[in-house]
Amino acid sequence: MAAVYRFVDDCEDKMLLGNKGANLVTMTKIGLRVPPGFIVSIEAYAEYKRTGRLPIEDIENGLRWLESVTGKRFGEGLMVSVRSSAPVSMPGMMDTMLNIKSKAHMISAIKKIFGSWDNLRAVEYRRLNNIPRDIGTSAVIQAMVMGNKDDRSGTGVVFTRNASTGERHLFGEYISRAQGEDLVSGARTPSPIEELRSAMPEVYAELESVAHTLESHFRDMQDVEFTIESGTLYILQTRAGKRSGQAAVKIAVDMAKEGLISREEAVKRVKPEDLKALLHKRVKSTEKHEVVARGLNAAPGAAAGKVVFHPLEALRLAEKNEKVILVRPETSPDDIQGIAAADGVLTSRGGLTSHAAIVTRAMGKPCICGAEEIKIDLKAEEFEARGHVVHKGMEITIDGTSGTVYLGSLPLEEVEVTAELQELLSWADGFRRLGVRANADTADMMKLAKSFGCEGIGLCRTERQFNAPERLSAIREYILARTEAEKAEALETLRLYQEQDFVAIFRELDGLPIIIRLLDLPLHEFLPSETDATVPRVREMVQQLREINPMIGHRGVRLGVTNPEIYRMQVEAICQAKSMVEPKVKVNAAVMIPQVITVQELLWVKRQVKAAGLKIGVMMETVRACMRAGKLAHEADFFSFGTNDLTQAVYSFSREDAEKKFLATYLRLGILQDNPFEIIDVKGVGRLMETAIMWARRNKKDIEIGVCGEHGGEPRSIRYFHQIGVDYVSCSAFRIPVARLVAAQAALDDKAGKTEAKIDTA
Repeated sequence: MAAVYRFVDDCEDKMLLGNKGANLVTMTKIGLRVPPGFIVSIEAYAEYKRTGRLPIEDIENGLRWLESVTGKRFGEGLMVSVRSSAPVSMPGMMDTMLNIKSKAHMISAIKKIFGSWDNLRAVEYRRLNNIPRDIGTSAVIQAMVMGNKDDRSGTGVVFTRNASTGERHLFGEYISRAQGEDLVSGARTPSPIEELRSAMPEVYAELESVAHTLESHFRDMQDVEFTIESGTLYILQTRAGKRSGQAAVKIAVDMAKEGLISREEAVKRVKPEDLKALLHKRVKSTEKHEVVARGLNAAPGAAAGKVVFHPLEALRLAEKNEKVILVRPETSPDDIQGIAAADGVLTSRGGLTSHAAIVTRAMGKPCICGAEEIKIDLKAEEFEARGHVVHKGMEITIDGTSGTVYLGSLPLEEVEVTAELQELLSWADGFRRLGVRANADTADMMKLAKSFGCEGIGLCRTERQFNAPERLSAIREYILARTEAEKAEALETLRLYQEQDFVAIFRELDGLPIIIRLLDLPLHEFLPSETDATVPRVREMVQQLREINPMIGHRGVRLGVTNPEIYRMQVEAICQAKSMVEPKVKVNAAVMIPQVITVQELLWVKRQVKAAGLKIGVMMETVRACMRAGKLAHEADFFSFGTNDLTQAVYSFSREDAEKKFLATYLRLGILQDNPFEIIDVKGVGRLMETAIMWARRNKKDIEIGVCGEHGGEPRSIRYFHQIGVDYVSCSAFRIPVARLVAAQAALDDKAGKTEAKIDTA
């Protein structure tokens, strides 16, 4: 295998040449005007890392070839650039060297490029984007063309479609009499690409043609760097363009309709992160809030937070869960940690293709660039605009969709699903096997979940319905009752409240299935703390109900066994509400018993509630329930894994205490790879789930099995649940689009034979 490859050689292997190098070979092959050059391969990088030696002879041969094709001698009319080229795009993270005209300088430049693979910003970028550390980089040596030569020279970056909205038109910027670093560094604020149409219409027309050629070949939106030397257009680089979530969805849908890609490819191409970014927040109301500045709408969405001026300060405050806006003259690759920590970014310089714009757009964070009216004093940690001085720690709101900066913290709201996203998700629904339901407790929550395309409610927590003051008062009356008559009166009040709730819920669902979990919380949760209990009877009951470890104490089915009248009341309310809305509204309701450990508990509850017409299932959230899944399956109509509590049980962690006290340390030290409350632990919790599913389906082949913890909306976890044969996932409303997409991608990977090997749980 060669150490050096020329752009004219027949090799387009990205793992050998890197993304940039392979694309330069491709563009040369398809006939675009590309300055000639060669690539010192990733194999050569690996050898350099092992031995410290470069392939000097091969590099010198490459230089002699470059001299022959340009007709210029190196250092006497021929200068070169040396750029990094990793197999995956890492914009701005590694070094670039320009205007090199001596052999000694170029050998040192290649070493610097290779060394920059391990610089701090590149390491942090790889960590944030889950890029393997060992893939390495090549070095691209390319003949320089001079964008600063004369008035008909310049440089620019153009996306073949709008990187913020996805609309099909050239989107980018141009600077006359400049080189590429002048643009990407943000040192000069560029002009919109449309100005090139006026200045050099023939060059603009050629650029449009190049954009069409590149999109047709790569079948994706491209990010193209170009230089114009004395009226001649040269293409220096192309890569798949970073885009906002909105643009990612629109481009995928449009390209499928244009015939560039299939619907399957469109669904597979959109990332879960794109949907999270698409469902970003927006400013709800701007009334009574003053506009302090305007800039370029570099990355859509809105964010409010405290102003900070230094990346490490953003990181420090974010670790305390404070919302921050990072304000900089412009950002550089060295700021990557601060950008990742901030809720949004505001810069006074730079354009729509500057570092800040590209990185935040990819991260799904709002960003405003080129807000030139703000005058930043980094030393004093303040900025001035329109007569206002904004100090560090003061709150501002940025609207990256409109490019507007406001004083103070404005109210924000979530956005609705776009037409393109609805269409993409309708395609996804046709490919997926996993059902997608919602965790929702009120009619309003269910209406929201339906707007995101849920197929029913996988978890309705009835204790959430007791939060209103009058309901809290009623359940306290039940807890504090001294006689059976007082208990019965309080329960009747609660039954009427529950009945009202279920009537509204059933009408909203209109036939969609709902799983109603009977009361799970321990009774002490409904009483004030001992210090706040001023009434003697209340204080007495608080002391009586106090538990050493309440989350594994007198709760769930254990409460149903000792206080069966509560579950009877709830089921009666469900049945009465069902009779009140039928037959006008179809009701498809089931009840679920929490915290079950044995089939005898399930049988006890079934006898007590006598739930005619209602399916009864088990919430699988204890280790013993999983070990007794075969027996439970005989008596249960369905299982639903409550992965939050099951994870606590498997780990013997209290989630709240773990996350407050030691979990961050475990993750930082690598003792745990992931937070198990965010991403399902396949080696522990997952193994238990697989065991339970196996025994359950041995004894009842068609038993329905779901997941109703928040893992049900996490992409990696969803893929695992698909793999082990779960029937549906249930998650919060705003995670439903992600769950629908990832479930489809998992099924399409199965179809293509790309499913990962069974995850090793050893």
